[in-house]
Amino acid sequence: MSSPEQHPEHVDVLIVGAGLSGIGAACRLREQHPGRSIAVLEGRTASGGTWDLFRYPGVRSDSDMYTLGYQWRPWRGSRALADGASILEYVRDVARERGVDRLIRYDHRVVSAAWDSATARWTVEVDRGGERTRLTTGFLWGCSGYYDYDEGYTPDFPGTGDFRGRIVHPQHWPEDLDYTGRKVVVIGSGATAVTLVPAMACEAGHVTMLQRSPTYVLSLPADDPLAQRLRRLPEKVAFPIVRWKSILLAMASYQLSRRRPDVLRGLIRKATARQLPDHIDVDTHFKPAYDPWDQRLCFVPDGDLFKALRRGTASVVTDTIETFTERGIRLGSGEELEADIVVTATGLNLKPFGGIELSVDGAPVKLPETMAYKALMLSGVPNFAFTIGYTNASWTLKADLVAEYVSRLLRYLDEHGHRSVVPVAAPGIGQQPFMDFTSGYVLRSLGNLPKQGDRAPWRLRQNYLHDVRTIRRDDIDDGVLRFD
Repeated sequence: MSSPEQHPEHVDVLIVGAGLSGIGAACRLREQHPGRSIAVLEGRTASGGTWDLFRYPGVRSDSDMYTLGYQWRPWRGSRALADGASILEYVRDVARERGVDRLIRYDHRVVSAAWDSATARWTVEVDRGGERTRLTTGFLWGCSGYYDYDEGYTPDFPGTGDFRGRIVHPQHWPEDLDYTGRKVVVIGSGATAVTLVPAMACEAGHVTMLQRSPTYVLSLPADDPLAQRLRRLPEKVAFPIVRWKSILLAMASYQLSRRRPDVLRGLIRKATARQLPDHIDVDTHFKPAYDPWDQRLCFVPDGDLFKALRRGTASVVTDTIETFTERGIRLGSGEELEADIVVTATGLNLKPFGGIELSVDGAPVKLPETMAYKALMLSGVPNFAFTIGYTNASWTLKADLVAEYVSRLLRYLDEHGHRSVVPVAAPGIGQQPFMDFTSGYVLRSLGNLPKQGDRAPWRLRQNYLHDVRTIRRDDIDDGVLRFD
């Protein structure tokens, strides 16, 4: 009798990751390709991805939910910047409604995937609770995002061994952490830090946001005013209006930042200065050295960060870190910040495609030697797609477009009798970094990422309207894809 290893289970499409992207991808395929067999492999023991992993106080979206939610399943909550638990409930509700929850296999971590042109199949090796197993698939779809779920990024701060308090990274928040009445220092100035500070300030003795460089912080209404006014209209009328308002405002903000960064910088500065207490200087603590949208803007619902600063339950310090001490952190200025707890909201580590080792006909795929086609496929890698969202807008706007494209692509393969498809880069295409973004987590990892090209369809435009045309509507057979 043959073993499962000799005849592994085969599925038509294998999706890696059961977060926002993976569940959206599976829903799209269930609707558009009901006859195809689908499996969703999730390395963790629960669905939800980011929204199940992060448990720190105040965790919430940094994009409005009318675009972070799926286009085809409206967000029905009242808050535009929603808390993590509500987002997780939304994602799981969608999976149950569409029957996708039954397709998910938990504790299945994909280790490697090998493409064989002779059979037009991927052989996928999976770590299942410490045991190795294999599956084969005709199409592999990476929906695991781009950061490392196992470890966040923490710089090598000197003196951490001397500190008598507790050091915590937000990516792995301890359930037993009691910060009531304690002195807390949050190192960081990005989306996680500006979320943590006001949330912890409600119970902590005092919270200090220690930033080594400032970030643009902008207050937005927690409840979208337009959505509130349109609540009496039918959902099919109100939702597209609110969604497109959010899309166009975000695009206008980004375009203004590229064309007239001084104007947007001035508008943000005025809005920030109005909300700060007199003793906090806006140019010292909220004037970054870079232009808006060179890194993501940080949005705070109803100005909660500024409210904490005005109440005095939180403060902000901009300085360098010389060393940790027994009692806290000594800064470059010589000042010492006392702390019982230090939270290192210092960023993420990138791990493209979940760290899967890809190979094609026995040759390892070296990601820096590949080029991203429409930011959803890789040159030289057949029957493989990936979902990575926008850096200047909601993740799901791009995820929805990728799901539409893969669905169209699979239909094209069926209609024309093709077994495989692969993007082929023509000689002479100039190479550029995959992301035109200056956040630390991106800059640290650019050398390990694919490249983008200097022209379509290899250029990553970070423009939703452009992608609606090129991803949703352009012909599949564009002379760049090679079919077998």
